[in-house]
Amino acid sequence: MQIKLVGINARFSHSCLALFYVRNEIERYCPEARIELCQLTINDSYYETLLRLSAGEPEYICFSAAVWNSVRVEALIRDLAVCLPACKLLVGGPQASELGRSLEPGLCTVVIGDIEGLGAEFFAAMQAGVLESEYHGSFWSLKKRVLDFPYRANDFGSHLLNRNIYYESSRGCPFACSYCLSAKDRGVFHKELDQVFEELGQILVHQPAVLRFVDRTFNDRPQRALAIWHFLMEQECNTLFHFEIAPDRFSEEMFSFLARVPAGRFQFEIGIQSTNGPTLQAINRTMDSTVAGETVRRLAAMENIFLHVDLILGLPYEDRNAFLRSFSEVFVLGAQYVQMGILKLLPGTPIVSTAADQGYICCDWPPYTVLANRWLDHGALSELYWFCECVERFVNNRYFASFWDYLRSTDEDPADFFLGLLEHSLARNLFGRAPTQELLTDLLSGVVSGRGDAPLLLDLLRHDWLCCGHRFLPPCLAPVGDEKWQKRIRDELYVSLPPEWLGVYDRAGRNHFLKKSMFFRFPAEVLLSLAHVCSGEHGVLAYGPGRDQGLNKRQQVTFLEGSDSWKGAP
Repeated sequence: MQIKLVGINARFSHSCLALFYVRNEIERYCPEARIELCQLTINDSYYETLLRLSAGEPEYICFSAAVWNSVRVEALIRDLAVCLPACKLLVGGPQASELGRSLEPGLCTVVIGDIEGLGAEFFAAMQAGVLESEYHGSFWSLKKRVLDFPYRANDFGSHLLNRNIYYESSRGCPFACSYCLSAKDRGVFHKELDQVFEELGQILVHQPAVLRFVDRTFNDRPQRALAIWHFLMEQECNTLFHFEIAPDRFSEEMFSFLARVPAGRFQFEIGIQSTNGPTLQAINRTMDSTVAGETVRRLAAMENIFLHVDLILGLPYEDRNAFLRSFSEVFVLGAQYVQMGILKLLPGTPIVSTAADQGYICCDWPPYTVLANRWLDHGALSELYWFCECVERFVNNRYFASFWDYLRSTDEDPADFFLGLLEHSLARNLFGRAPTQELLTDLLSGVVSGRGDAPLLLDLLRHDWLCCGHRFLPPCLAPVGDEKWQKRIRDELYVSLPPEWLGVYDRAGRNHFLKKSMFFRFPAEVLLSLAHVCSGEHGVLAYGPGRDQGLNKRQQVTFLEGSDSWKGAP
């Protein structure tokens, strides 16, 4: 029996965890089966994908369907049914039931639920070639629940090579948010810690670049989460670990431990979704927003854990003002990445049952993106969508860290600032152009040019630009009338700097430091905003020659106390 298991990922670096579980279950019941794992992407040539899947005349082709790939999966099923009339087609995954409704009867077998819950009868029918049109399996209905390790040692050099590794130490979610597919299954199954440690050891021996825990709420049991974190930090590897966490389930012991984690090893995805009370109640999201905000603020202050916080546009009871307020309250917390996705009305989620009463209109095709609701007409939703895209372009990168830190330190409403930036950017066709750092810097410099604090903000943009390793300043930031500003500062430093500087350069490395670094003279006010106390009116910052060890991997910055001979512009 020749079987192809197909996962169509959003990008090459992703992997499809479901394929490995399905493979193991098939081999448990059908040990003679010849199984081929096919991991493709939605960006691959459709025709080449069709040729790859139809090659070799497989007896079964099984698809994992999710909201991001279901349109392509449906098209492939229809075309493969014509190309390979003798081949039996199966579809499972979160979108399986929806595809079953849109495909003609008899075109494929639909598997709804968990592969572990199907049992021996399904696989016996598979071997006999007499599968029915639909099967249901539930992990939660099993008397003895076990989650086996999905991977084998040779997977890491083949199917998982150069890809993110996905791992679940628990299955299920303690919450029941109305927009989420996890709301259908209540309860959480946790693997025993000994099993988790053994399996993680088997993964980490292969030194993956990224290991993503797919636990819906990794820290629902704080002490268990802490034990796993301790184990991970004891391993000799440089793997980046990604976790989805609840911000209101942290202990002081967890904060104490996390403060010691090396920068860049942990990444937290934190679902805030909204700070509007009626909205949180309507979507059944039980979370203490005050505690959540304080958690994010404390984690951000550590500066060693990459924080990715989520908001959702289009939730019930959140009008324009409420959404902008949610954004402002989350932005000031200091997370490195603020993702604002738009609500999708996924079939089978509780929110769909109340969608008509709440005036929801959504796209007919996956991912069923919302177009309007009772609180946001289509025009208002469109404006906020571009607002979110503006934040995506300007905030969710390493370009302007100091600029945004300054904005957070003021009393200015972040939403008001970004609304002004959006208007300025739309007039200059931002969303029709490549969002290079130079373009974004030019737009920011333009929008702040008329402000009272414009000189300070422009200097912060210069600092951020040089921190990113550039060896020039763009036209919008270059000193006016002084094209040789860099040579002049470097020549002055060549005379003024000591022969050696502990921790910066030795005698042999002095010329290398002067040659490979970039320098800029800033007013004391700017330096103070960057945490450098200057005794004079000006001081010089050196950028490079190496990178710092922080989250953004920006240039090393050294503060050179200015002398009277260095004063002036720049």
